[in-house]
Amino acid sequence: MIPAHNEEAFLGACLDSLLAQDYPEPCQIIVVDNNSTDGTAAVAAQRGVTVMRETQPGVCWARQRGTQVAEGEIVVSTDADTTYHPGWLSRIDQSFRRDPGRVAVAGPCRFTDAPWWGRAYAWVLFHLVQLGTKLTGRVPYVTATNLAFRKTAFTGYDTQATQGGDELGLLRQLRTHGPVIFDLGNPVFTSARRMYRGLAYNLLVTCLFYYLLGYSLNRLTGRTIVGMAPAIRASRPATTGRVRLQRLVSAGVGLVLLAAAGDLTIHLAHRWV
Repeated sequence: MIPAHNEEAFLGACLDSLLAQDYPEPCQIIVVDNNSTDGTAAVAAQRGVTVMRETQPGVCWARQRGTQVAEGEIVVSTDADTTYHPGWLSRIDQSFRRDPGRVAVAGPCRFTDAPWWGRAYAWVLFHLVQLGTKLTGRVPYVTATNLAFRKTAFTGYDTQATQGGDELGLLRQLRTHGPVIFDLGNPVFTSARRMYRGLAYNLLVTCLFYYLLGYSLNRLTGRTIVGMAPAIRASRPATTGRVRLQRLVSAGVGLVLLAAAGDLTIHLAHRWV
């Protein structure tokens, strides 16, 4: 199940990667077009996958629509700017088969063409998730771009939430139905376009404000107080001397927060789930 808003540039590679999976059983690929104004729906239709339309803006609304129409026992949540190794779905299936009581299987993401701090952040974050899971027996965080769950354990996304509602909110719900596991060895590969604005922007604006603060306020009030973070569709910017200097300054500011960011994410995620 793939929510998509103006993802024409990325969706083709995502779907081709899914269609190339070595998973032997039939599976349904659903693209939820969330008010796209480009050729997103056409890209999906050309590849013969199921295309749904959700006019209510927001990733939680789109994922809700896709999950409701999914026909399979297991729903796999991912993103339009993501690709997969050929054995990704098979490994998820094997995990469910090993323990029929599991309600969800999560994995990490790795950023493609990412700056050094982006690779470092993803490594730190998901290794902290792995460590937290081993220490507590509870998965403290999942990414919606690599999450599979039993449809019978799904009661609906918190559509008042924006950032985080399809991750922290869903994890909190799933864990009331049974075990959730985290498989560090089954990553997906996601575009690093959100990182092109620099480390400080990603930590302070995207992560702290829109994700952590926004999710917390929206959940506490039951209303959408903080909306979605601005979409980033730009290609990787050209590197000039001035841009390099700006990146160094940004990295200098953000580096102080990098190690703490993973801990803060896990701490707040654990608090809310």
